Amino acid sequence: MTKIKFGTDGWRAIIAREYTVDNVKRVAEGTARWLQSQSADKVVIGHDCRFGGPMFTEVTTRVLGAFNIKVNLAKGFVSTPMVSLGVVKTKSDLGVVITASHNPPSYNGYKLKSHFGGPSVPADIAAVEALIPDQCSLETLPTLEEMFDQGLLNYIDLEDIYIQHVQENFDLATIHAANIKVAYDAMYGAGMNAMARILPDAVMLHCDDNPGFKGQAPEPIHRNLGELSATIKNDPAIALGIANDGDADRIGMYDQDGNFVDSHHLLLLLLLYMYQYKKLSGKVVITFSVTDKMRKMAEHFGLDVEVTKIGFKYIAEIMTREDVLVGGEESGGLAVKGHIPERDGIWMGLLILEFMAKTGKSLQALIQDVYDIVGPFHSSRDDLHIKEEQKLAIIETCKNDPYSTFGSYQVQRLETVDGFKFILSDNEWVMIRPSGTEPVLRVYAQAPTPEGVRAILDATRDTVLAVTA
Repeated sequence: MTKIKFGTDGWRAIIAREYTVDNVKRVAEGTARWLQSQSADKVVIGHDCRFGGPMFTEVTTRVLGAFNIKVNLAKGFVSTPMVSLGVVKTKSDLGVVITASHNPPSYNGYKLKSHFGGPSVPADIAAVEALIPDQCSLETLPTLEEMFDQGLLNYIDLEDIYIQHVQENFDLATIHAANIKVAYDAMYGAGMNAMARILPDAVMLHCDDNPGFKGQAPEPIHRNLGELSATIKNDPAIALGIANDGDADRIGMYDQDGNFVDSHHLLLLLLLYMYQYKKLSGKVVITFSVTDKMRKMAEHFGLDVEVTKIGFKYIAEIMTREDVLVGGEESGGLAVKGHIPERDGIWMGLLILEFMAKTGKSLQALIQDVYDIVGPFHSSRDDLHIKEEQKLAIIETCKNDPYSTFGSYQVQRLETVDGFKFILSDNEWVMIRPSGTEPVLRVYAQAPTPEGVRAILDATRDTVLAVTA
């Protein structure tokens, strides 16, 4: 019996090892029993482009049907935000997405989405976890045809619902009239069809069926997007590059020179656009790994700031009860006022594109506007694939005898909201934290220059690995 735990964003496991039909049935039964405990009976279910999506989605649907839960089942693959929006539009009680998001292609996963259109809150996830049986109690399951005949199954076009929502909320006429040439990399993920419909003139990359993602984890970070960067560099007419992850809730972006624009900068751009140009206000909520420059810009605008643990679910929970203008995390999950409390890579890409179209400025020029307020900075992240005992030893050191130096860098102070952020100077820091979804130690750094970031990351790696060698 595999112990099933939900991590930072859902349950994820390797297909055919822990992620099996039998284990998905167990999770689906836990979900059904939790819904019954809440006197709830209406769910939206969808899957992304990942291997096994239709099969695992069908078994989830059939288990819920066995408990008389009504299912709105997505037609074809969909993005996670499409499921979240679908929950709101259909007034459902819960959303289930069969996806492992940005994880390597050997993984699949199971995300829960709340009735408000964002990640289920930690208390609800814990309650579902507690109801997952050691093995599924059901000997037989209804077929999809039987569920349909009994009124327990409805097929729904979540992509159409999403596209209509985009049309109602964006100035697409101004975007198209600006004639900004865009290159879009779907990373073989669930954003491909929607973006082709919204931006039909975009240069499209990796928008065909490849459930193994050509062996590449569909995470929209620079080291995974070499072809997108090269495409932009080879075509002077392209002014913007957008990439989404496997379930299209995360974003990566490139400027007209093929330079990667990370989520720290995108959050600052979104805050600048929403407050200074769209004249909206509200709280700024960021996870612990996001640049401190967000706090500086928020304070410049007179806006409140809250820093949460890592995981978009913490941001979403705040968005449901407070007036939040912009929220986001370092890993590409961003959200804004006026949309569902959900990270949405397509939506954020369109907002930046609209920002460019309405101002007539390039992405580089808009970033300079950001620097004029908060000062220039750069950041990056290393993922250290090390042995579990090494990872645990490093975390124990951070807890009990924190590092005072990393090479020539002196630690001024330590922050421990979620992970360990070592402040090195006013504009330099390094953060150490184990991944919540993969066997990886993540090391984040910020400095005034790319070379400075690299030097901090190298010094940190050498320091922590030397102790555990």
